[in-house]
Amino acid sequence: MDFAPRERTLDRRQFLQVTAGAAALMPALASRPLMAAQAVPLTSGLPQGDYDTAVLEALPGKRPLIKLTTRPPNYETPLSYFSSAITPNDAFFVRYHLATIPQVDANNWRLQVGGAGAATPLSLSLADLQRNFEAVEITAVCQCSGNRRGLSDPHVPGVQWSVGAMGNAVWRGARLKDVLGKAGLPKETVEIVFNGADGPPLTTTPDFVKCLPMWKAMDENTLIAYQMNGGPLPHFNGFPARLIVPGWTATYWMKHIVSLEASAKPFDGFWMKGAYRIPSGAFPVVQRFVTQETDVNTPITEMVVNSLITSPSEGQRFQMGQNVDVAGIAWDGGYGIRTVEISVDGGANWRPATLGKDDGRFAFRPWSHRFAAATRGATKIMARATNRIGQTQVETLIFNGAGYHNNVIRPTTIMVA
Repeated sequence: MDFAPRERTLDRRQFLQVTAGAAALMPALASRPLMAAQAVPLTSGLPQGDYDTAVLEALPGKRPLIKLTTRPPNYETPLSYFSSAITPNDAFFVRYHLATIPQVDANNWRLQVGGAGAATPLSLSLADLQRNFEAVEITAVCQCSGNRRGLSDPHVPGVQWSVGAMGNAVWRGARLKDVLGKAGLPKETVEIVFNGADGPPLTTTPDFVKCLPMWKAMDENTLIAYQMNGGPLPHFNGFPARLIVPGWTATYWMKHIVSLEASAKPFDGFWMKGAYRIPSGAFPVVQRFVTQETDVNTPITEMVVNSLITSPSEGQRFQMGQNVDVAGIAWDGGYGIRTVEISVDGGANWRPATLGKDDGRFAFRPWSHRFAAATRGATKIMARATNRIGQTQVETLIFNGAGYHNNVIRPTTIMVA
């Protein structure tokens, strides 16, 4: 069995399953009601075209999300859905790079595990994954690398995500290291290359194939998940199984995973060498992907510390002296949130917010703060998160052409009469 890194190939039966699933799916997407009567809750600061074209639309199995693109489907979670620390399955954002998305039959699904020099290559069914490996759970944030890209100033190309290309869920599955251990990988392995069942509509489009450094693949928190918030993975979030790489951005969280391959040399596919890269030294990143680095750039890895005000809403009105209850969430790359601070005077003074339940260092950390409205007119509320290794949100955007790692402190403005 040849598991050398390569573009994904399909036999005739698999091809028919993929194309039939995609053919059935695309008309359903195209015919979904646009729900024009509903206001689209977009954040300020996006390109003007987004406000002209944005609609709320419900994909199969989802509540209404903000549609950014249809082919491939990219749908953002509205801000109001982050009122709880756990993001419901039907409210979770949808992100794809390729337009051919199969309806995977769990009974026929197989995960191929091996690669060059593997002693015992595996072909695992979903039942094998569930029965033959210890099941573990972890609560972790899945965030697109381009979350908040649309808020870059100046604007940059790409899907113009606002603040909702992320979600926090309880994931259940098998440790990746346990699965790789059964395959008997050679000691020369430096990276694990992986692929999903989705594919490009044209042969000239590079398949979405990614890799992890061996040390990250063997981390006890890296999973092959088959459950999300106590139920099966939704179709649009990777059914029947996907990678979970807590702390790292979602580019590594492969959906509909079908293969894992050991490689003794750095993988040179387009989505590693040509995409998802940031300028070297631009961000305070601790975990690096050294085998994929160059003199000028490096693969994006862990998330930077960030926070989001979920209430009150932009423009909400209050009376002088009325208590204003501020709430939100904070997260980072897995070091844990130490403090969240609130300012209501343009950053001149900061007061500590109260941190809520700690669901683990990879999860959203809820927080809250109350103050009395004391100045008439516009009041800007600002939140600033700091993690346990001293990293803090920035006041000025660290600009990069891909719009990654936008963790600028963003105010919410209320009106006081």
